[in-house]
Amino acid sequence: MSLTTTTHLNFRGDARAALAFYQSVFGGHLAVVTYGDAGAVRDESEADQIMWGQVQADSGFHVMAYDVPSSMDYHPGENGFFVSVRGETVDEVSDYWEKLTAGATVVIPIGPASWATAYGMLRDRFGVVWVVDVVSEYNG
Repeated sequence: MSLTTTTHLNFRGDARAALAFYQSVFGGHLAVVTYGDAGAVRDESEADQIMWGQVQADSGFHVMAYDVPSSMDYHPGENGFFVSVRGETVDEVSDYWEKLTAGATVVIPIGPASWATAYGMLRDRFGVVWVVDVVSEYNG
């Protein structure tokens, strides 16, 4: 069993530039998946925006980011990040999910997604947004 937490930054159209900047500062590998790559385009003007991205360096630096779609509220400084909890199995993350839901508002119920065997999002009773998912390979 292996569980990690990662800072997940939220942008509106600037995720690619931010990730490239963080890579230039910390080094490491940059990986991005656009809404178009994932077949999750709701607004054609956002097809090339980042649905999921990360910079991960051998030094241990790791940050994730995405572009909040225009269909969702986005208030910089108010919902500028998520805490991402990523596990290796659905059983592993489901237990954490159930505990986090106490007093929470579920934004996206946990369940299968096109990019992961399990994915869910909630705002806990303290206002912190958590993304819980299972690690999966991207073969884009």
